Amino acid sequence: MPKGQLLYAQSGGVTAVINATASAVLATARAHRVPALWAKNGILGALREELYDTRKLKPAEIRGLAHTPGGAFGSCRFKLKSIEQDRAQYERLIEVFRAHDIRWFLYNGGNDSADTALKLSQVASELGYPLTCVGVPKTVDNDLVVTDCCPGFGSAAKYTAVSVAEAALDVAAMADTSTKVFVYEVMGRHAGWLAAAAGLAGRGEDEAPHLILFPERAFDEAAFLARVKAVVEKVGHCVVVVSEGIRHADGRFVAEAGGKDAFGHSQLGGVGPMLAALCKDRLGVKVHWTVPDYLQRSARHLASKTDLRQAMAVGKAAVELALAGRNGVMPTIQRTSDAPYRWKIVPHPLSEIANREKTLPEAFIRKDGFGISEACRRYLEPLVRGEAPPPYGKDGLPAFVRPRLPLLAKKLPAWSK
Repeated sequence: MPKGQLLYAQSGGVTAVINATASAVLATARAHRVPALWAKNGILGALREELYDTRKLKPAEIRGLAHTPGGAFGSCRFKLKSIEQDRAQYERLIEVFRAHDIRWFLYNGGNDSADTALKLSQVASELGYPLTCVGVPKTVDNDLVVTDCCPGFGSAAKYTAVSVAEAALDVAAMADTSTKVFVYEVMGRHAGWLAAAAGLAGRGEDEAPHLILFPERAFDEAAFLARVKAVVEKVGHCVVVVSEGIRHADGRFVAEAGGKDAFGHSQLGGVGPMLAALCKDRLGVKVHWTVPDYLQRSARHLASKTDLRQAMAVGKAAVELALAGRNGVMPTIQRTSDAPYRWKIVPHPLSEIANREKTLPEAFIRKDGFGISEACRRYLEPLVRGEAPPPYGKDGLPAFVRPRLPLLAKKLPAWSK
């Protein structure tokens, strides 16, 4: 084994199981006797030379990360520009890696993170620095190509399906004299995977969710209102699940609020309350809406056991791929059987993953456009199976781990953009 250190970092929106991936990364690095560093707030920590030496973490803390949501040492939304646009930031990263003898870099995130890992692998080679970069999959949006599913999605999907089923029972109980229409907004800018997961909450035509609005289908206001009205008249109430990224036929987001985020994505402004207000104004019914927002991606108490296992498997595989010199790859999940559900880890080139998006297949959307097909149900059900609750303390709350480490002493001048 060549000398050097491994650097791990998290990027983008965190999940209920991203720290489980981190736990597996650190445990595997220790098993191989490779020192592991952790960058504070993702790639920004590397640029700022804000690094933690995880050798000071106790084994119990590393194990405890597996049942702790959030990002233990922070994440970020920061997209590296091309080397032609900003060569200095790449040279800075290599300077930091060289100063701390970092030979392996693992970046845990989604599409943009895969792009960052790919760019770094290419630039390190161009600059003559021996660095192996491996992307580690994560996203509740489930929109990474190649991989059958993304760690983080299964738990968010389970939370969504359970929450919709529970809320639907509440609405049904009160519908006679109270709420007639309930709107539940889920994450999903371009891909309707989380919206589809809500479909697991019911099977029959009259069971909630009664309507699911996918970003893959153009929003038709008249058809939507007609369907809601018909469901209320027949069932007595209507539960609607909507993806934040639904669009008009001309491509505009229904809830575009203006402005861009750090990755250049349009800021979305809450389609759930907009649809609820539409139903109230046009149909004259009492409405309620909810936007679970961070709750859907941080609900570790309702994590899928399948998701947890896959999150840890990609972490372990990422370290092993890096140490084997597999530069510019990502460990992906390959489904080998639906029934029984079986899967394996397969490395795939980052060049075929970065900056690509997997949307919901047409065959997964019901013919009327307002629900999921049986094919979609067969795909989703194994991903939400199994329970993996965190340990609970005497106070009745989950015993989450909140590791504290001092930053390593800096060896370079401060970074300035």
